Amino acid sequence: MKLCSKVLNYSQSEVGYTIVTDQAFIRILFMTDSIIRIRTSFDGEFAEESYSLVMTAWEDRMDTFMEGARTRIKPVDAVIKETNEKIILVGNQLSVEIDKNPFRICIKNQDGLYLHADLEDLGYQEDSNSRRIHTSEIFEGDCFYGFGEKTGTLNKYKKSMTMSPKDAMGYDPIETDSLYKHIPFYIKCNKNTKIASGYFYHTTYECDFDMGREHSNYWKKHSRFRTDGGDIDLFFIAGPSVSEVITRYTDLTGKSCMLPRYALGYLGSSMYYSELENDCDDAILEFIDTAREEQIPIDGFQLSSGYTVSDNKRYVFTWNNKRFKDPKTFFTEMEKRGICTSPNIKPGLLLTHPYLDELKKEQVFIKDSCKTNDCIGTWWGGKGLFADFTSSHTRNIWKTYLKKNVLDYGVTSIWNDNCEYDSIVDKDAHCDFEGKGGTVGQLKSVMSNIMCHITKDAIHETSSQVRPFIVCRSGHAGIQRYAQSWAGDNYTSWDSLKYNIATILGMALCGVTNYGCDIGGFYGPSPEPELLVRWVQNGIFQPRFSIHSTNTDNTVTEPWMYSDCKDYIKDAIQFRYRMIPYYYSLMERAYKTGLPIIQPMLAAFQYDENCYENGVDFMVGDSLLVANVVEKNQTVRDIYLPKDEIFYDYYTRERLEGGRTIQIPVTLASIPMYIRAGAIIPLADNQLYNLHQDKVTNLHIIMAPDKDGEFVLYEDDGTSMDYENGVYLKEHMLMKAGECVTFEVKREGNYRSSVETILVDMIRKDKSPYWVKLNNEFMEHFHHRAKFEAAKTGWYYSQTLKSVFIKYKNPKEDYSLTVSFEEFDILGM
Repeated sequence: MKLCSKVLNYSQSEVGYTIVTDQAFIRILFMTDSIIRIRTSFDGEFAEESYSLVMTAWEDRMDTFMEGARTRIKPVDAVIKETNEKIILVGNQLSVEIDKNPFRICIKNQDGLYLHADLEDLGYQEDSNSRRIHTSEIFEGDCFYGFGEKTGTLNKYKKSMTMSPKDAMGYDPIETDSLYKHIPFYIKCNKNTKIASGYFYHTTYECDFDMGREHSNYWKKHSRFRTDGGDIDLFFIAGPSVSEVITRYTDLTGKSCMLPRYALGYLGSSMYYSELENDCDDAILEFIDTAREEQIPIDGFQLSSGYTVSDNKRYVFTWNNKRFKDPKTFFTEMEKRGICTSPNIKPGLLLTHPYLDELKKEQVFIKDSCKTNDCIGTWWGGKGLFADFTSSHTRNIWKTYLKKNVLDYGVTSIWNDNCEYDSIVDKDAHCDFEGKGGTVGQLKSVMSNIMCHITKDAIHETSSQVRPFIVCRSGHAGIQRYAQSWAGDNYTSWDSLKYNIATILGMALCGVTNYGCDIGGFYGPSPEPELLVRWVQNGIFQPRFSIHSTNTDNTVTEPWMYSDCKDYIKDAIQFRYRMIPYYYSLMERAYKTGLPIIQPMLAAFQYDENCYENGVDFMVGDSLLVANVVEKNQTVRDIYLPKDEIFYDYYTRERLEGGRTIQIPVTLASIPMYIRAGAIIPLADNQLYNLHQDKVTNLHIIMAPDKDGEFVLYEDDGTSMDYENGVYLKEHMLMKAGECVTFEVKREGNYRSSVETILVDMIRKDKSPYWVKLNNEFMEHFHHRAKFEAAKTGWYYSQTLKSVFIKYKNPKEDYSLTVSFEEFDILGM
């Protein structure tokens, strides 16, 4: 093995600072004031060939592949200082201290606080199996979050995890590892200092993390990163806030794609419908019509791979015409109903596939380790071959088949599935790697990202003005810039309902916020009535909302499957659709900043260490706290409200002081929600049932002006690429608290809003306003609720909710609203 123990010399060049140790070369580069790259090579090659990075400060072999998505920046300077014991690199905000002997690297902030420290004597190693290892000291109070798609609790301290994507159907939501994704990034946040930092290990090889589970009396508490190959290529990202870490991580790997608005709608699905012997098309159309009859809003259907089945085998790019008589007509009928259909596409071809010979001639498959024959692996239905998407030739051929056999039927959405490449046993199987050559062990984790890259290009080429909607089960770092994703084939259980929440929140911290889980469970027995209700009540807050199943008891999980509970489910889904203005604005925020749509309590209330272990409650945006019921037969729910905050019960508007745990009674109808002081939450006041066809005409804006607040409400046409050319509307909303509350709206963009009327719902517990002005014009005050409801403009104070309701026609231009709560001597004394 090799262990770096001392510095031999160092130098400076355009690639940063090179530290030569007794066993490895280490390059240190200040990419920005807040991002430091520390790359350790035991072979001295330092090849730059990344499918992951959208921001670099160097020439990269994948620059052509990433054209249009990658930005080249100029690294920042650092001042170098040297003593007998140390080499110190001082940047504008961070400093790197390199101990010469024994060798280690530490990072400090401007206050001299250690943000990172290698573990002395064990920092950088290559073991006897040629695995590369980085070992870091764990400070008292350190908590660890993220790691992509992981089961169990939110905080991964003392956990050991592997990144080796698997087809993990029916996984244990607490213990199974790995799942479907490969995202070697985590956030460290310390309970004592309240400072967050990010660690992105830039590797595509299988790797593992030990976050203090291992214990030895010879060493301080430590974490370990170990990779099967490649360099130890660490991008250290300073905060100090969790939000800043996420923003900077997504500067490196990409912001969330801007999905069509309907991607936030209910996406119906079940393997049942595409597995019928005949007329699956009619059965799916009937499902959509039934949803409408039951007043269940719906916008999409995820079409499972049964449409490709012939002789009980699944053949990608083919259609079973007994099940789907005329695919183009089927898609047209779905589109008439306002439904986007997402056909399932898989990257493997069975050895009996009708197109196999012609594709073998095209040399599109991964080769065996001898590079002479196509690599054969286990596939769904038998043995098969796997597309090598690291070849530009394969990408072109795949795109041609995708267009001809799927997209040309009028499809603009694709569901890429089973793309983990899990079943190729020979990790030395050969991939093209853009002509250089590489192995499956090195490259299988990026195949899903590249598959989505091809899909995006293909959709743009067939429907240039349509916004692609790609769904993908697997994914490497950066998958967020291509696709919506989900937590795979989860098991139907109460544990899955509860622990999938932490999985979703962990992914959000890794920049993957267009994400959810299969509501009701994908695999296992049908969910009992209470479980289904609770899962839907939770699922309506997940950015991806899909009920999808292949139940082992021959049932189909549907919103109306239990007659005595379907109204609870209908009410929840209808509320999801009323939240669309808020959610779509948060999606656009994720597109611009990388910040999550829903986030763990830790991220929103980093200053409160009591939030660091909470993986069940979460915030929607920054303003709405959701505390779902996730335990069977629960009648009382304990909810911790963060300190130094004020909240209001969403339903009763009861004012609640933070820094304590409240206990509330719950029934099957309960969806506990709390409005945070300073909130601005825009909702639809007219009920939406379909996001393709329905528009928000009446906007309901909830405000809690205990303190200043701001929000950007975003609108565009929801489906086209016009938003890239400025055809959007951003309403910058600014609320100033005080005895005289002001609410200002400034507009940006030229999209014409569909909103006709606005209802402001301003919480004020202690008294009614004295007057209300819209653009300096006094508004009429109504004391009678029915007369207020009948009026087009005016205001009314609800004694029940202790909230001011202000109604007016949308000005369609910048405007201000002023609400006076100033003292008024009504007696003239």
